[in-house]
Amino acid sequence: MPPEPGPGQRLAAERAAVLERLAGMEADMERLVAASQDSNADDEHDPEGQTIAYERSQLGALTDGQRTHLAELDAALARVAAGTYGVCEVCGEPVPAGRLEARPTARTCVRHAG
Repeated sequence: MPPEPGPGQRLAAERAAVLERLAGMEADMERLVAASQDSNADDEHDPEGQTIAYERSQLGALTDGQRTHLAELDAALARVAAGTYGVCEVCGEPVPAGRLEARPTARTCVRHAG
């Protein structure tokens, strides 16, 4: 059985997946923007226009969430490099492995989770 990947490898793999999702979302957004520019849809009076506006808003929110997650991954990778990954930023105690498994970007132990 191959050894389990370390936290840096898991975080880097998740970061690559997020970057791939972001690229797809940004391409989708470009298509939505192009579709709305090519039509004379009046969002207020055209039912299709409202759908495009909703899709753009929803995709924008999802993209923002992925960018936030990417920043969290980058911060976690910096903690790995600094040797502080898995250490609570509040009390300095180790973050339980189960918490890191469930939330690899966790900065705090469960007691100090927001």
